[in-house]
Amino acid sequence: MPMHPDEFDDIVERALELVPERFQPVLDDVGVCIEDRAPREMGRLYGLYQGVPRTRPESIGYGQLPPRITIYREPLEHDFPDRQRLIGQICITVLHELGHHLGMNEQQLKDLGYG
Repeated sequence: MPMHPDEFDDIVERALELVPERFQPVLDDVGVCIEDRAPREMGRLYGLYQGVPRTRPESIGYGQLPPRITIYREPLEHDFPDRQRLIGQICITVLHELGHHLGMNEQQLKDLGYG
């Protein structure tokens, strides 16, 4: 049974609080939002980072939107029906997308256990 959207939001907030202290200031630079699912053409995603990683400030152009992390509720709830596993995967997804903001690639995130 899907969890209440407010509870899902609370879990995402708690995941953000678990970000190591030295990376907490980075959270001020990136917006985090929750949507039901990614657009169909993007496939089945748990999360998505959109923006220029902090490691590439020279790529930031005029009129560019601020960086954003989107967490997709429905695929997470579908693939992780067990509540504790769902909470764990939400945390991994948040840290994975934040890693992209910090300039990490998929292999680096996988090596850290966030792949």
